[in-house]
Amino acid sequence: MTDAPMTAPAATATAGEVLSRYLTEQAGRFLRALPQAVGEAGARPGTLPSVNSPGGTAGTGELLRSVRRLGGALHTFGALFEPEWAEESRTELRWLLGLLAQEPAYLRRSLRLLGALDTLSATGQGGEGLGPGMLAGHQGAPKARALLDRQLTLARTRAHSSVLQELRSSRLHALADRMTLLVGESPLVAMAAGRAGELLPARAAEAFEALGQAVRALPLHRAATAYQGDALHRLGSAGGTDAAVAVPPQGRPAAGDADGALAADDAPWQRTRILLKRARYASQVCGRPGLELDVLDQVLDRHQEAADAAVTVATAARTPRITPATAYVLGVVHADQRLEVEAARYAFGLQWPTLPHHGWHEWASA
Repeated sequence: MTDAPMTAPAATATAGEVLSRYLTEQAGRFLRALPQAVGEAGARPGTLPSVNSPGGTAGTGELLRSVRRLGGALHTFGALFEPEWAEESRTELRWLLGLLAQEPAYLRRSLRLLGALDTLSATGQGGEGLGPGMLAGHQGAPKARALLDRQLTLARTRAHSSVLQELRSSRLHALADRMTLLVGESPLVAMAAGRAGELLPARAAEAFEALGQAVRALPLHRAATAYQGDALHRLGSAGGTDAAVAVPPQGRPAAGDADGALAADDAPWQRTRILLKRARYASQVCGRPGLELDVLDQVLDRHQEAADAAVTVATAARTPRITPATAYVLGVVHADQRLEVEAARYAFGLQWPTLPHHGWHEWASA
């Protein structure tokens, strides 16, 4: 969901006034969404909506959006608030974000992985005009699907139970009380009495500079070549309809160092995703449009979800006593998700240079 940007700070407004309006708005959204989110958590597992659902009207999704914007504003503009209050608020908001995001993440991961496996196993019949998937007719595909479905359902149920318990805890009530007080008055320091047009852009520029440094550290040269991500799904169309019907099992995927190498490879991209969100929320506080940031945010969200899905598949492939055929199918799905990771990196590398971030410092010092 793309939020409409705030009106640009008036020439006479103070930084504290602009920040107070922004935090009051987000805290109000928090308090309105909380009862609905608690009600949703009382429903059966798997019914919590996706964080990135198009409608964005469900209680849990709205609550997550307000939590992220509150936390981002307190991080970027934290120097304008009482330090102890800002740090405690960020800690509690991070806790709630991590809690609420688990079940929707498992649900999206389940849809992603089972959908990928179904596509890879497609026979190409039904007038689609496409050849069979790489795993069409493979004996390990049904068992691999059942294994993934079972493990992700169990993880989602556990996350649901955790949410159900914590949303009735005293910690959440204390955070709600904190948000209620925030609607009335923000604990600002004396520096916040300065002009909004001077203080806020300068702070936001620091967030953009941190983002720029993170992007410069990315290996964009390795992501400059497009990956043929559809090839795994439709290899059969290149060599005839029989080419991908029977794929022999190849054994269990390797573990250990490979997982650590992939995690280290993903880490700077995940860090960039966090910094991009902070820069995006900072631009909202300053009333600057950020459509390009919204698009890049979605690209890095896809990167994160594909990387997490690949980890889930690798974990499933190490389940004791699974057959080599099942392990092979899981290895193909893992490779498919890693291609999705590379595709997202390629898309990011194409779109990043088009951002108007090069003129950010000029705007901040205007």
